[in-house]
Amino acid sequence: MDNAFLPQRRIPGDPGVWILILGDLLVFALLFFFFTHDHASSRELFNSAQGELNQAYGVINTLFLLTSSWCIATALKSAQQGKRERCVRFTLATMLFGVGFIVVKLLEYVEKIKSGITILTNDFFMYYFMLTGIHFFHVMIGMGVLTYLCLKVRNDQSPVSDNLLLFETGAIYWHMVDLLWIVIFYLLYLMS
Repeated sequence: MDNAFLPQRRIPGDPGVWILILGDLLVFALLFFFFTHDHASSRELFNSAQGELNQAYGVINTLFLLTSSWCIATALKSAQQGKRERCVRFTLATMLFGVGFIVVKLLEYVEKIKSGITILTNDFFMYYFMLTGIHFFHVMIGMGVLTYLCLKVRNDQSPVSDNLLLFETGAIYWHMVDLLWIVIFYLLYLMS
């Protein structure tokens, strides 16, 4: 059978980003494993400490990141269609929800620290600050990537589709950030 008429399939984004994502997911999977192991060993402590979290913050941040993932997917589709202005608008919307996430997470950190809760309080809060802190760092990197993509698409005079590989790579990274948060949200705020 001649493959000349079949559409060519490819993995979206740069292959290097997939290696980075798989490495990140492996590290987080190990952290998630240790968290669930320690949770099973100290159920009362973990459930009691979990009660000190403000679930509203977690829900708001989950909504922010889910909405931001929809926005970056829409921006990518706009880039594929060559719609520069729409791509820029939805990338900016993604960034706005990312900033919302950052603000809410900082408010939560300040609230915890003011009430005397730190990474040294107990094992649950060690995991809380470690998991959310590493994730926060990933969000900040993602915001830098989104800023670069937005400026590149807005200022580059070549067709938007010329930057498609770069844009796919940034969107894939942002989706990973969202996926990690969903698991972190479940483990820290909901699992009992």
